[in-house]
This record gives sequence, structure tokens and C-alpha cells, in this order.
Amino acid sequence: MTSVSTVPFHDGQQIPQLGLGVWQVEDDVAADVVEQAIRAGYRHIDTAAIYGNEEGVGRGIAASGVAREELFLTTKVWNSDQGYEEALAALDVSLDKLGTDYVDLYLIHWAKPAQGKYVDTWKALIEAQKQGKVRSIGVSNFPAAQLEEIIEATGVVPVIHQVETHPYWQQRELREVEGRHGIVHESWSPLGQGGDLLADPVVTEIAEARGATPAQVVIAWHLAHGFVVIPKSVTPERIVSNLEAAGVELTADDVARIDALDREDGRLGPDPAVIDF
Repeated sequence: MTSVSTVPFHDGQQIPQLGLGVWQVEDDVAADVVEQAIRAGYRHIDTAAIYGNEEGVGRGIAASGVAREELFLTTKVWNSDQGYEEALAALDVSLDKLGTDYVDLYLIHWAKPAQGKYVDTWKALIEAQKQGKVRSIGVSNFPAAQLEEIIEATGVVPVIHQVETHPYWQQRELREVEGRHGIVHESWSPLGQGGDLLADPVVTEIAEARGATPAQVVIAWHLAHGFVVIPKSVTPERIVSNLEAAGVELTADDVARIDALDREDGRLGPDPAVIDF
């Protein structure tokens, strides 16, 4: 079984560096996928209220036979549930669906600056942590300004920031802000979308040289930078293959060549500063 390193949080907790993401996985499918992943060796599962599969994730965890305390479980509060009381209520709904009395990590899914509720929502997460319903708290999809604002408003620094990151969109400026605060960087859409990144000649050449798949090389690049990474797959072979990326060793030159793929127009998802959903 491939060994996955853990990354420490500034609050004393730690997170497995490689996990399974379940975005766009239907609830009934999620149960089977999560069970398979845990049996394959995954100990970190990332879901969200808006994914509509928290119940399936909970069933998969229960069916895996692995004790809850051996797993790291993340979920997220959705935009329509932002606000102090609303976020606390949404967490209770998520816990009920997941079939657990705590999650290891609770995130604000998007800052949604125009809505103006992210500070109150962050205060709710702080309270949830005090209540023991969440072990650690963080954010997802926050522009640097809003990230700084919640820290200044509360004095509480997120342990992690989950945001679109892949070799075509490397978030260098945002990572500098995170680094100043000791915030762990977590990558969603780590393999890009549509296969373009995995067909990039730099990636395929390195994959051939290392005896790995292109996806494994890209995951290994994230790991080499110290990012937490949550590739999604519903295919049993790819679930295993992605986990085995933890055993792929890239050279400094490999990492530098992939670093050079960064693009100004590389973003694939919405801009967190201006989202309207």
C-alpha cells in the first residue's frame, strides 16, 4: 500500500497530503467510490454540501470497515448558507448526512465577496470549532483581500486554502499570501480539465522518463510543492493509480520544467472575486 505523507496545520492537527475529491460524483456512486478508495488506502475524503453526495460519502465510510478516527473528512458550507446562524445550521445538516458527529475540516466554499457574509460565516466556523463539531477550519476560493480581511476581523487564521491550482494556473501570488500566514495550500482541479495538461509534451516526456502516467506526474508535482491535492476519479484503476502518485519521485529539473508551464490565461474555473452563483 502506498504511503501518503501528512501536512501539519498551525492548529496542531494534520492532513493526509493526497485525498479523494468527489465533486460531480452522484450520491449513489459516491458510496461505492469512497468505499473503494478507503479500501485502496485513501484516508482523506473531500466533499461539500453543494455536491449533493454527503449521504453517499457517509455510507461509503461506514461500509469501508475503517474506523472514523482513522479518516480525514472535509466538507464545505455553500454560498446560500453563509451567515453566522445559517452556517452553523448548515453544518448540523452536513453532519447528519455524513453520519458523523464531527468533520476534520470545514471550509467556506466560496468567499462570494458581493454577498458580504464571509466574515460572519468565518465567525460561525470559529464557533463550530469551539463546540467540537469541526477539528480544523479553513476556506476555499478566497481572493487575497478577503483572506486577509477574515484574519484581521477575527484574529483566527485558516489552516488551509483550497483553490484551483494546476501547472497551467499555479497561484503564485496567492501562495505568497498564504505562506506569510502559515496557511497550507490545497489544489482543486489539480489535473486541469479536458486532458490538455495531461497531453502536454513536458508532462508526457517526464512521465515516460519516470515510468509513470501523466496524471501521476502532475499529482507528484503538487506533492513536491507541499500542496494538499484531491484528484477525483470514479474509475477503480485510476483511484489506485492516483494514490500511487505518492510514490513517484520527480527531480528538481522535472519540477522546474513543470513550473515553467504557468500561464496568465490558465484559469479554468470561475474567478473567486466576481462569482455570482
